[in-house]
Amino acid sequence: MSSKAQRAELQSQIWKIANDVRGSVDGWDFKQFVLGTLFYRFISENFTNYIEAGDDSVDYANLPDSVITPEIKDDAIKTKGYFIYPSQLFINIAKNANTNENLNSDLKDIFTAIESSANGYPSEVDIKGLFADFDTTSNRLGNSVKDKNSRLAAVIKGVDGLNFGNFEDNHIDLFGDAYEFLISNYAANAGKSGGEFFTPQNVSKLIAQLAMHKQDSVNKIYDPAAGSGSLLLQAKKHFDSHIIEDGFFGQEINHTTYNLARMNMFLHNINYDKFNIALGNTLLEPHYGDDKPFDAIVSNPPYSINWIGDEDPTLINDERFAPAGVLAPKSKADFAFVLHALSYLSSKGRAAIVCFPGIFYRGGAEQKIRKYLIDNNFVETVISLAPNLFFGTSIAVNILVLSKNKAENKTQFIDASGEDFFKKETNNNVLTDEHIKEIMSIFDNKEDKDHVAISIDNNKIAENDYNLSVSSYVEAEDTREVIDIRELNKEIATTVDKINNLRTSIDSIIQEIEA
Repeated sequence: MSSKAQRAELQSQIWKIANDVRGSVDGWDFKQFVLGTLFYRFISENFTNYIEAGDDSVDYANLPDSVITPEIKDDAIKTKGYFIYPSQLFINIAKNANTNENLNSDLKDIFTAIESSANGYPSEVDIKGLFADFDTTSNRLGNSVKDKNSRLAAVIKGVDGLNFGNFEDNHIDLFGDAYEFLISNYAANAGKSGGEFFTPQNVSKLIAQLAMHKQDSVNKIYDPAAGSGSLLLQAKKHFDSHIIEDGFFGQEINHTTYNLARMNMFLHNINYDKFNIALGNTLLEPHYGDDKPFDAIVSNPPYSINWIGDEDPTLINDERFAPAGVLAPKSKADFAFVLHALSYLSSKGRAAIVCFPGIFYRGGAEQKIRKYLIDNNFVETVISLAPNLFFGTSIAVNILVLSKNKAENKTQFIDASGEDFFKKETNNNVLTDEHIKEIMSIFDNKEDKDHVAISIDNNKIAENDYNLSVSSYVEAEDTREVIDIRELNKEIATTVDKINNLRTSIDSIIQEIEA
């Protein structure tokens, strides 16, 4: 079976498990049980693989816990970030899941033990709370312990039956892809609430390539609105042949999504010492100020959300917002995220940010911020994408590319919203690899292309009230049929003659009949 077919079969099986088990529990609320079980199996097998180190004589799952010395445990935690005793491994819990009357409490104790194993170690902040949303005592699983155990066992046995193949060969890729498949499907089926934390992989791929274009290595990559980590992970996939020297950084305000992002890092084999995901409000409680600047920034921040804005007079003195001289409107925080990203961007790097189209043409504070960006030559490109690419919204969003090392005092505009830049599918439009390749080629060469791309001198943008809407500069192709009036008149005259001749013939026939 090809890897593509294997992945498709695996995804189908995982979604079947999710659907079978969630019948009595709301599907969106139940996602963490399926995702959490998948994660539990992964870290169990990943840890086993580390302990055994390819030695066929070692069967870690069948060792007694008593053989684990403090030295073994200490060394493992320093390397992997956590510790799992043989009796706590997923494989051993799965064996008796259907008959274990204490399954829900056993799982709770195991998850607590895994998290607490990192206490006092550098990995503590990365491990703490990973299983917080996998509440095995939740009434959502049932009112009785028996009901809870029955549903937990169904999930565990279902995940246990999945064939991920040989761990060293493809286990990690399949686990990670399966995890993202689940997240994306929950997002698609949850509408707006799901789309808020998941950027479709094809769009993520474009954003990652834009942010890291022509950089042979980056010091680190950052997402100020990390969601489930999909944008950061696409950067890893795109940049595997190069170097992301100091790892992956992100901040996320939603606790459940914050846990998903950290799990997602582990599932894609990014060790605890190579990622930093923080919980909190990026605009009001920003992390990683001491870690900036970043050579690559990717982000799909929430569109037009409320924030405190000028109700907090101290924010205008914040080093992120002060240079623009104005704060983003209280009802539209979009440019607050943009200015935050710009502040964290290095002099050699790029930021690629998904933006709501309205911020590029509205007046007031948003116009003043655009003026700051253009006058300082920070905007490299604005790309208009096709509608209906994201879950839960049909908006045709834009991608804003920021750079602090532009050679020319011009801004590029790309209209990638036409039918040549997306593929229609059942519920959503999608960007294919060919579409991404074409957009990247246009972005790279900066050459004008009729009805698709144009570079405009920043002075002309200033004369146009700092409007950055793509449609203001890229002339749409006129697809109306060109009509030759003279030829049309000839055709009309010919048609009139035919009608007159037909009437004459009909009159003659009628006269013959009446005679």
